[in-house]
This record gives sequence, C-alpha cells and structure tokens, in this order.
Amino acid sequence: MSDSLCDIGFIGAGVMGKNLILNLADNGYRVCAFDLDHSRLNALLEQDGGERGDAPARVEVCNSYTELLSKVKAPHLIILSVPAGAPVDDVCNKLLDAGLKADDIVVDTGNSLWTHSVERAKRYEGKLIFFTTAVSGGEVGARFGPSLMPSGDPYAWSRIEPVLHAIAAKVDPGSGQPIERFEPGNPVTEGEPCASYIGPIGSGHYVKMVHNGIEYADMQMICEAYHVMRSSLAMSPADIAAVFREWNKGPLNSYLINISAEVLATTDAETEQPLVDVILDRAGQKGTGLWTAVSSLEVGCPAPSIAEAVYARALSTRKVLRTRAAQKLQGPVVEPVEAAGRAEAIAQLHDALYCAKICVYAQGFDLMKLAAREQGWQLNFAEIARIWRAGCIIRAVFLQSISDAYERDTRLSNLLLDDFFARQIAEHQGNWRRAVADATINGIPVPALSSALSYYDAFRTESLPANLLQGQRDFFGAHTFARVDRPEQQKYHVQWSEPGRPVVEI
Repeated sequence: MSDSLCDIGFIGAGVMGKNLILNLADNGYRVCAFDLDHSRLNALLEQDGGERGDAPARVEVCNSYTELLSKVKAPHLIILSVPAGAPVDDVCNKLLDAGLKADDIVVDTGNSLWTHSVERAKRYEGKLIFFTTAVSGGEVGARFGPSLMPSGDPYAWSRIEPVLHAIAAKVDPGSGQPIERFEPGNPVTEGEPCASYIGPIGSGHYVKMVHNGIEYADMQMICEAYHVMRSSLAMSPADIAAVFREWNKGPLNSYLINISAEVLATTDAETEQPLVDVILDRAGQKGTGLWTAVSSLEVGCPAPSIAEAVYARALSTRKVLRTRAAQKLQGPVVEPVEAAGRAEAIAQLHDALYCAKICVYAQGFDLMKLAAREQGWQLNFAEIARIWRAGCIIRAVFLQSISDAYERDTRLSNLLLDDFFARQIAEHQGNWRRAVADATINGIPVPALSSALSYYDAFRTESLPANLLQGQRDFFGAHTFARVDRPEQQKYHVQWSEPGRPVVEI
C-alpha cells in the first residue's frame, strides 16, 4: 500500500470484522485494521492477498491504537466490530488515550443493547462522536452486502452515509428483488442500498433487536412445520427439503426457507444419515430475541410469538429432563396421514406458516411503533421494511408487501389492518386453523404457530374476558375499574364486603 493515509480505521478482525473490511476494500476504501489477536490480522492479509492477486494491497494493519490513528485521515472514521458490552467501552477509552478528538467518529457495528448505545453517546459527548450501525446478514452479508440500521448524530450520518450505502446489500428498484453478486473485488454498485438512517442514537439497535426477535419466531415456525411433516406426515428430511424449495417459489420465498431446505437436504459424511438427524436438538441463543421479548413486556406491546420462540429455545436446552419426561408422560398416539392426504396437509402447513408470519411481523412493527412513541423517535416503517429486503437474515419477498402497506398508510396502526394483509389472512386462515388443530390433536408442539393464531383472534375480538379479570383485581386488591356506560377516565370500586356490594366512584 502507498504511504498515503487510509480512509477508515477498523478495530476487530474476527469473522464479521474481517468480512466488513474486505467489503470496504472492494468498494474502494483504504482500510487500516487493528486487532489484539495478531493471527486475525495475518488471516485478513492472507485473504486480501489471495483475492486481489497481483493488484496493490488494499488493506493495511497496525500494532496499536496510536499507530491506527496515525495512519487514518483526520477527522477519523473508526469502525468497531468487537463483542457487545465492556469491550466497546474499553476500545473507546483506549482510542481517547491514543489521541482521538471530539470530531472523530466511532461506529459500533456489534449487537449492543440499544440502551447501552444511548448511555455511551452521553458518556462520550464532547470527547468523540459515538455512532452505531446494526448489521444483519451474517458473514456472507458482511462480505458482499449486509442490511444496515444506522443511528446517531445526523452530522455523523452525513459523513458515514456514502460508506454504508456502498457496502450495503442492493435491491433492484423495479422488482424489489435482491441484486446478489458473491465475487470478491466485484461489488454490487447499482440498485437501492439496504441502509437507511433510522434516527437518534439507540433507534438503530432497537430496530435490529426487533429484527432478531422476528428472526427467532420465523425460524421457530419453520421448525414447527418441519416437525409436523416429520411426525404426522412421516416425511424424510429430503422430502421436506423438496417441499421447502417449492414453498420458496411463492409468498414464503425467503432466505430462511432456502437455508432450511439446504440443511434438510444435506447428508452427514461420517454416518451417511441426514445431517439434521445427527444434530443435537439443543438450540443456542445470544440474547437479542430475549431482549425483544423483555422489551415487549416493558412497553406493554403483545409479541407472544416472539416470546414463544425464545421459550422454545430455552426448553430445547432441557434435554436431559425432556428425555426423562418422554419416558414417563403420555400423549396421544400420532396417526400418520396417509399419502393421499399428504398434499392437503402440506397446503395447510403452508398457509399456517404464511398467516403466522404476517402476525409475527405485525407484532414486531407494533412493538417498534410503541417504543418509538415512548422514545420520541420518528421511525419510517416503509423504509425499515425496504432495507430488510436484502442482505439480512429475514430477507424475504414478503417484505415488499409490508413496505407497500406503510407506503399506502404512513399512520397504519397495525399491519393486520392493512387491506392486503387482512385479505390474505381471510383467505388462508381456514388452513391455518386446521394445521394448528391437527398438530395439537397429535400432541406435536407448535407454540409459535398457535400463539400467532391466538394473537390474531384476540386482536379481532371486540370484547375480551378482561372485564372479568379486572373484576377479580378489584375484588382482591381494590384496583378499581372503568364502566362501559361511563367515561373511561372515571374509576369505580365495589365494596365487596358490604351488603348488596355497592359500587362507588373513586
């Protein structure tokens, strides 16, 4: 590399960091990288050399924070790809010790809790400009185009926008389909970038958190459909892979359906069994789905399918206990569906997954809407749906319909109230109900699919049994209640221990 200064300093050359660095280099940015683990820097240089051949080096490495700053243009743009939590603060403080200035920008790309980002922006105010951009897409997305959710100081965004637009995934503006090119040194430069300014600090990480909560639910529902096909339809993994590939040609077209088919079609080289049959049924999690479920409780926004997906992962880890329970607890005998009825059962599962998916997105967007109202954020939901169409884990053709819904009505209170989605559920809910009912009768757990159905039914019910619940609360705790025949702000209490139980206004 020439002696001229680099455009960007990058700290953290792990899986995501290395691929983001190479993505930046593909798009013409000169990057100076630093990592405490020098083997990662060596791997970065080796991959860069292998990809560029005889072309000049695009990436430089350094041995300290001070050297990093000396090799990057001022005002500095420093991007972090380090574990969330204390490591972010440690790096920021070391950069300050190395001479970082108040007009230098530090961008956190990790999966930080959104409240931590808000706190950091306040803590470093006047010392540096702390900015965040949440990243979705895994290592392939980071390398060839992720979905990016930036938030923070608008001035910082004006400086960072060209960089993030360059490295983001791109969508064809006419078809709404991703423009995919997985060729090192040949980035996608045309199309709409899947990176858009979300809002004030914290909002981007909140949107990414909800994205991950939706991802949890989407994955769980696909797994439930697989479980039903495996158990009551007696289908092999290869057969189910073929079904998923067929589903991927229609409204369920998505990255997650595609990779599910790939997993199910793969054979374990050692045992020659389907790979899925040698994977232990114990699912891990990094916490973002949990954060989404907790936030939904804190905000008071129902997101039951996301919560059930988190619970399903937690229950999967109780493998020893489940093994004991399987030997002791009885359930119904599963009667396999005969071959003649298999197509109908698969169609029911397809519609169940489609309808439940609509409800999960309705839950996620409703949560973002209520959180935005609480925080004073002005979120553009049509734009959020657009930047999820490519690059990210939940990318799907379905997201164009969500973007269209919010374009039609920017004040849409809930996705289920959009005419298009209301019609979709009206047309497909019969199969959804039959699929959930059949799974329940056969003792096959479908917590996400069924909770989505309960959410839909509760949402469309004008009079819920919460009147009895509020009566119970007033009985044991004098919590009062409103009356249907009086203004809602007026509160009443029954003197339960008095003769005749008189109702008094409080």
